[in-house]
Amino acid sequence: MKLSVIVTTYNAPAWLEKVLWGYSVQEHTDFELIIGDDGSGPETRTLLDRLRVETGLDIKHVWQEDDGFRKCAILNKAIACATGDYLVFSDGDCIPRRDFLAVHAREAEPGRYLSGGYHKLPMSTSTDISHDDVLSGRCFELSWLKQHGLPSSYKNSKLTAGPVLARWFNRLTPTRCNFKGSNGSAWRQDVLAINGFDERMAWGGLDREFGVRLINLGIKPKHVRYNAIVIHLDHKRGYKDPATVKANKALRLENAKKGVYWTDFGIARSKPGNVQ
Repeated sequence: MKLSVIVTTYNAPAWLEKVLWGYSVQEHTDFELIIGDDGSGPETRTLLDRLRVETGLDIKHVWQEDDGFRKCAILNKAIACATGDYLVFSDGDCIPRRDFLAVHAREAEPGRYLSGGYHKLPMSTSTDISHDDVLSGRCFELSWLKQHGLPSSYKNSKLTAGPVLARWFNRLTPTRCNFKGSNGSAWRQDVLAINGFDERMAWGGLDREFGVRLINLGIKPKHVRYNAIVIHLDHKRGYKDPATVKANKALRLENAKKGVYWTDFGIARSKPGNVQ
């Protein structure tokens, strides 16, 4: 099954490079990689031009002008460029384990979307990860991560659960199966049926609202929290705004209450991005 992998980024080429190293060694190789770029400077384009050659990855660079946090808009532009029947969503600060895409492809079912998570790293660990650490898979080993600053936590079980244990953890976890933009997937036809992401929303729950509308369409959620693994590189979040988060939550709750699945502020009205 061909996947369209949509990865968003904004002016973080050092982190994006590590992420793309992760996609260069995926077990599932039938995929295109669409970089949804929310207005980065020329360094990101230069990086992608180089990595196309170095990795052989099929990379599309979809860019829009920098006009504040417009992740929903660039996601819709990326979706419009996708050619695969199944879409996998992640971010330019999330390095995928080598079986990440294989898990999403294997667990995909008609009438379902998949919800994963991420394992957040401290800045010191994020900085220490090298090219060889990603290609060898070392940066996903708990012992290596602890040697490089990862604190002990019950959450570390995500990194050590084998296939059988991961299956049980996915069934038993009390965590709600909300859609995660950092680690989620859905059929392209279902995403188009709800008109993609709502471009009225800035940072704060935009992916969860997207998942609510998929559920309202009749798409049921399914956990891949413990078997589709990405590690999250640390960074600041200067775009956080409590008022925006509150407004986004109000829209999500209203849509959930009324059973809304279509947004008028989605793909159908989105302007095309600059595709490279």
